[in-house]
Amino acid sequence: MTTRTRLLDPAVGRALSAVSATAKKGLGDPALAELVVLRASQLNHCAFCLDMHLALAREYGVSERQLDLLAAWEEAEGVFDERERAALALTEAVTVLTDSFVPDEVYERAARHFDETRLAHLIGLVVAINNWNRVMVGRRIPPGGYTP
Repeated sequence: MTTRTRLLDPAVGRALSAVSATAKKGLGDPALAELVVLRASQLNHCAFCLDMHLALAREYGVSERQLDLLAAWEEAEGVFDERERAALALTEAVTVLTDSFVPDEVYERAARHFDETRLAHLIGLVVAINNWNRVMVGRRIPPGGYTP
């Protein structure tokens, strides 16, 4: 495997970072934001982002149990609350887009837990991490380069 050292044009990197930061801030829940970016990163097989966001999730107080069971969140009854489950379902739907759209029931479930502004930030966060996952996987950036 070849590691490609230059990630992005610096202006593009700054723009992606700004989108990520704005979406996280607007969501208003740093722990939930980390669960969302971790789940998308799992789906996209991005080792760098998983490594980075696991460290951040721990800083924000996400429990080890949630981190351990995130890949199986749908089956992990009692580990994730309904708001977290709605966010994770939307994360998967936006990340995978298996039917070329987000199912109405998934969107409506999330809309019951997030007002219009926070829902827009949640979707923006999923879009942002999917962009970062593609950059890091596309450039074959290995885990370990992030220091909190």
